[in-house]
Amino acid sequence: MLDRLTSMSAFVKTVDLGSFTAAGVALGLSPQMVGKHVTSLEERLGTPLLRRSTRRQSLTDVGQTFYERCRTVLAEAAAADAVVEDRSTAPRGRLRVNAPVAFGAGRLAPLVADFLDLYPGIEIELTLTDRYVDIVDEGYDAVLRLGPIGDTSLIARELISHDQIACASPAYITEHGAPKTPADLDRHTCLAFVNWSGLPYAEWRFSKHGAVHAVRIRSRFQINDGRVLVAAAIAGRGIILQPVAIVQDAIDAGRLVPVLADYVAPSRPLFLLFAPRAPQPPKLRAFIDHVVARIGRH
Repeated sequence: MLDRLTSMSAFVKTVDLGSFTAAGVALGLSPQMVGKHVTSLEERLGTPLLRRSTRRQSLTDVGQTFYERCRTVLAEAAAADAVVEDRSTAPRGRLRVNAPVAFGAGRLAPLVADFLDLYPGIEIELTLTDRYVDIVDEGYDAVLRLGPIGDTSLIARELISHDQIACASPAYITEHGAPKTPADLDRHTCLAFVNWSGLPYAEWRFSKHGAVHAVRIRSRFQINDGRVLVAAAIAGRGIILQPVAIVQDAIDAGRLVPVLADYVAPSRPLFLLFAPRAPQPPKLRAFIDHVVARIGRH
């Protein structure tokens, strides 16, 4: 007999994500097993919960009522687990964490390794991507993202800011010249980054001697992956503004050249985001405290 709470989780995740396949990815189950869990609930209740189609699952009237009840039951079960876990001698369990590729590989991965040494009872699944990640729908406990983050119902802890640098390839500078002031960028081809929330970095703000020079760039090419922007800049496609950590190797190799070096480039804030929970699981609390202590603002 299938576990009823697991079946409820499979049902709720199917409704939230729209298919057995997506629910299976989030839960670590095969689509067939997710379907078996949902069918088990329907057989137990004696009524269909979902209207099945080739593209998407939709709720029946009974399914809608049962879905809302399942969410309540699962939330209570999670809270009960957290209370018991809180009384244990050390945090334990599995955490799913997501972070930008460059920052995750360079800064977060070593931090996670140290965290695991401190808490042997905790497992961490760390995925790195620069795309938008939905914490709730994709089952993540915490996400680190470079801002701006826009409006969100999540709790957002601002950590540190990443210094940025404007640069272009030697070939681009030879053909188009180098900008002398931020205002000169209006006559250049700029390549824009669009962050995970869909907000473009359309305004580049530089400073010099206490004065701010804000330039609203116009870009025909926008992307949410800094590595692609670096490759495009190396190919001579335009000027980019990216964190030093992402472009430093290309600068050291002479494939990119800093521009506007007399100005201080803007920085990008780093945020740690997580869903509000009461009570908060000790394993997540421990991770948050560790990240803030290591890379938070002091």
